[in-house]
Amino acid sequence: MSEKGVRLLFVDDEPLIRITLSKILEQEGFQVTVAATVPEALEYITKGKFDLLLSDLNIGQPGDGFTVISAMRRSQPEVVTIILTGFPDFDTALQALRSQVDDYLTKPTDIKTLIAVINENMQKPRRHSPVQMKRVSTVLRENANQIVEDWLVASTQDREVSRVSLAKRERIDHLPAILVELAERVESNRFEAGDEAREAARAHGKERRRQGYTARQVVAEARILHNVVSNTVQRHLLSIDMSTLTSDLMQFGESLHEQLEASIQAFDEEASYPCPV
Repeated sequence: MSEKGVRLLFVDDEPLIRITLSKILEQEGFQVTVAATVPEALEYITKGKFDLLLSDLNIGQPGDGFTVISAMRRSQPEVVTIILTGFPDFDTALQALRSQVDDYLTKPTDIKTLIAVINENMQKPRRHSPVQMKRVSTVLRENANQIVEDWLVASTQDREVSRVSLAKRERIDHLPAILVELAERVESNRFEAGDEAREAARAHGKERRRQGYTARQVVAEARILHNVVSNTVQRHLLSIDMSTLTSDLMQFGESLHEQLEASIQAFDEEASYPCPV
């Protein structure tokens, strides 16, 4: 039996699991609060105090559990956090889980194992300081090299983009500079690109036309970059300041779109070079 008085927040979107597991946890001596959605869990975290968070990794949408964990880490950093997941092979999340979550279990798990894991983690020293939260711009800066590599791999595997054969350096072109500009735009909340960044985007569009790209392929490259950055943010979601996440991602998307527009405009203006169909 667990020590009486442990306040546990249990978050899961599956009704049967919520009902049965919460009852079992109460029988084991926990004071259980149950949430079925992310907004409901966030409300409980804001209004109440807890000793333990037990959350599904996917609540409604894949990775929603990260939002709950992040909120708990910010407001109550001493709380023990344990993740439940139905997908044991989740390498993209594992690095974040190891650094931000006390433990995790894969579904289905037997009750004895669950209780043993909970009790073991409750005996460990508690955290006494909140995790340092980052903005999306910081994640872009810290992972710029990996983003470039991931983008390069994805681009060379893309059926549309890979039709144009280029050396690695030519393919990457001014991507590192784009990431710097995007990070600065997010960080400073600037609504318009600077003259230097705009000219770099135009130069990129002209260069892509000379290299034999179509406008569709230029757009495809930007789409791939957006996907790579989104995946990078997902991997580091537990360390990101959730209060700025939505606005930062909107700023990033708008900035990337503006850069793409400048590239496409210059691409179309480069009329002296033939454009493949």
